[in-house]
Amino acid sequence: MSILFEPIQLAGLEIKNRFVCSATYEGRAKETGEVTEGIIRRYRTLAKGDVGLIITGHMNVHSVGRAFKYQTGIHSDNMVPGLSEMVRTVHEEGGRIIFQLAHAGRQTTKAVIGQTPMGPSGTGRDPVHFVKPKPMEHDQILEVIQAFRKGVKRAVQAGADGVQIHAAHGYLVNQFLSPFFNIRKDEWGGSDENRFRLLREIILEAKKEMPEKMPLLVKLNTNDHTPREGIMPDLAKKYAVWLTELGIGGLEISCGSPTYSFMNMCQGKVPVKELVGGLAWWMRPIAKRMLGSMVGKYDLQEGYNLEAAKMIKPVMGRVPLFLVGGLRRVSQMEEILEKGDADFISMSRPFIREPFLVKKFKESKADIVSCVSCNKCLAAAANNLPVRCYNKRLES
Repeated sequence: MSILFEPIQLAGLEIKNRFVCSATYEGRAKETGEVTEGIIRRYRTLAKGDVGLIITGHMNVHSVGRAFKYQTGIHSDNMVPGLSEMVRTVHEEGGRIIFQLAHAGRQTTKAVIGQTPMGPSGTGRDPVHFVKPKPMEHDQILEVIQAFRKGVKRAVQAGADGVQIHAAHGYLVNQFLSPFFNIRKDEWGGSDENRFRLLREIILEAKKEMPEKMPLLVKLNTNDHTPREGIMPDLAKKYAVWLTELGIGGLEISCGSPTYSFMNMCQGKVPVKELVGGLAWWMRPIAKRMLGSMVGKYDLQEGYNLEAAKMIKPVMGRVPLFLVGGLRRVSQMEEILEKGDADFISMSRPFIREPFLVKKFKESKADIVSCVSCNKCLAAAANNLPVRCYNKRLES
């Protein structure tokens, strides 16, 4: 049997194979954050498709930490009944599901959260939303830490198999970790140790709400791809050591952010037409020129986070490493696992296109994914549309 289908332990949880549906924003929740039937249907289908582990799209732990209009929330007890039903459905199909918890920080808009977004520092306007954030006060930082703890508590109440702290893709925890976003000079910035403090405190507080063998995962950028240096592989490696010492259950590595480097985050084709269509009329000519200049510069390199994985995996001891980013061929996936460069194969866009992909691989009906990384599925998020495969040519 292929190593891809060998079971593996994740903390106290057995995962039946090495395939992980990496967290993918669904764009299907109610405006108030509750789970809908569309979300439940998506995860039921993935569980039926034998995906070993499903990690949900990011759930906002605080009302001002919401990144998108139709994002699933875990910021209120009102969310728990729907989340519980989602978990129950996945478990009925024999699946495992972990909740990804997040706070948008500066990577949102006043239109979404009703106030000026906050971040570790108040510098710069991002090139997408033109947001200039308010720097967070000490008590606001402590409030965020407790919001993550309460989110974890609700995840446990809902029956989730684990939680993942989203510390990647330009969201709040990534902002604190990154020298590009975080230019504070207090105990929350100014050194690697201080920039790591928020994530450390979140993990320590989260563990107070979790059963002993429940896995706590972290998703970490290995390269922010920001205009000035942010997190780079060497710093990510240092953070990985500290996370291992904190006793996390697993680490998923990624890169980039939607506002500063979305094409580094999701290499492939630049969906100019779809992205421009979601903008205000006065922004479209500028955006069309800017996006048009990017065409052909971000063609998919298979396994584009693999080199970072090779740096980080050796310092992690027995903590499993999840690798996401352009993994498309069974032969490559097997080689990565057999060489010990990663322990899990995470994919996002391929599972949007083919929720039954794992079964196809297992039954030898395919040895490569059919997703061509056109990125129309992710452009849907910019238009407040449900995230699904919009490549009609492939669907026919």
